[in-house]
Amino acid sequence: MKFDREARIRTRLTKEIGRIDKEAPFTVALTYPSPYAMAMSSLGYQRIYRAIMESPGFSCERVMLDDEAETNLAMQGRPVSYESRTPIEIFPVIAVSVAYELEIGRFVRLLDAASVPPLREERHGHHHPFVLAGGPLTFSNPLPLAPFCDAIVIGEAEEITMTILRILESTPRHEDRLKALASVPHVFVPVIHGTSLPVVARVPDEMIPAWAAIRTPETVLSNMFLIETGRGCSRRCTYCVMRRSTNGGMRLAPMEKILELIPKDAERVGLVGAAVSDHPKIVSIVNTLADQGREVGLSSLRPDRMTDDFVSALARAGYRTLTTAMDGPSERMREQLERKAKEKHLLRCAELAKKHRMDRLKLYLMMGLPNEMDEDIDECVRFTTELSKIVPIALGIAPFCAKRNTPMDGQAFAGIDIIEKRLERLRRGLRGRVDARSVSAKWTWVEYVLAQGGPEEGLAVLDAVRHGGNFAAYKKAFSRIEMTGLRRC
Repeated sequence: MKFDREARIRTRLTKEIGRIDKEAPFTVALTYPSPYAMAMSSLGYQRIYRAIMESPGFSCERVMLDDEAETNLAMQGRPVSYESRTPIEIFPVIAVSVAYELEIGRFVRLLDAASVPPLREERHGHHHPFVLAGGPLTFSNPLPLAPFCDAIVIGEAEEITMTILRILESTPRHEDRLKALASVPHVFVPVIHGTSLPVVARVPDEMIPAWAAIRTPETVLSNMFLIETGRGCSRRCTYCVMRRSTNGGMRLAPMEKILELIPKDAERVGLVGAAVSDHPKIVSIVNTLADQGREVGLSSLRPDRMTDDFVSALARAGYRTLTTAMDGPSERMREQLERKAKEKHLLRCAELAKKHRMDRLKLYLMMGLPNEMDEDIDECVRFTTELSKIVPIALGIAPFCAKRNTPMDGQAFAGIDIIEKRLERLRRGLRGRVDARSVSAKWTWVEYVLAQGGPEEGLAVLDAVRHGGNFAAYKKAFSRIEMTGLRRC
């Protein structure tokens, strides 16, 4: 396995464009607790990479989960950096970006595999690296991370990261580091702050857009140059962390600034953000890139924003699948979520996909919503069947998971059995007409417990990982915590 990993790393490094090769007196392990393909598709991870590498006296080396460990944590070898194959435990700082709750277990496994005590209370000053966390999870609920991290950056981290690293570089004693960081706005130091979280950090608008330094074919978004069109969202969807009330709502990057930052040799461009299709100049941006002979990918298309001009631009830019969100299975459920998407918008998407010769229309759907009934699923079957008569349809289904810092915080999980029965009802109704694929209800329940949990649930993750990291191990570990109605499965 070591030989295969070494060969894999060498091959990947030879294919990268834009990597910054640099040595510096203070080098940190920039860690992502998912495989390389996911890490290099993360604009946030790449933005922090660039921030560190552009700072005099500092550098970072990337550490990621082994590919095999994604489905079997026991397959994780001793974590080493891509740049020099240095073991992660040798670095003075492990800086990890955590996107969502299930990555907490993967990060714990990385520490265990490196013989770094995962629990911060078991690490002792200079004998072990300082563990610093950040990432999208911090916008919602980072408390399950608290048992494992010395400090956590809450919110947008690109401006504050270097302040933190300078403190760590200049402050030898662990206790002094913690005290210094606890006084920095937006930094959460669990041993000092307990469970009291600071305000979410927000970078100046001048720092938008973020863009990725490295392009590679060995990733989910093959050879794409990633750049954001804006940050945040202007909408009020009740389930979403990145809604209009989060961090000042939607902050746009000017079209001219976006276009001038794209390298001339970038043949594929990924436009990233929570609401890319809401950018007022998005059609012009896509058409300009298509005129330059580039392929374009967008991370979020809203059905009510799909016009003939927009879909035509997407087709010119290489789109073969039109992807958008149905969200709820019925009009009633979508209204409950405060979504603008109506049946008329989704019908228009199907018609436009057909007109512009798209291969299919892909729709994202949530199930297991509060107050959902079988009648809502039956409405979804009826309407999706209607869409399939216009253009081939694919459904990507995710069970609903209530998140902190949203209006739906605290809503109960529907239950694994209920979700699986409704999934079967949907599949049975659509069989032979629609390709319907779902995220696991069992693992969504694990995500839910962590999303609604605190440090105790984080400790349960350690227990679960050390007992195999499978669903049964998580269920058993959570059962050891005092059970509440929020944790039923």
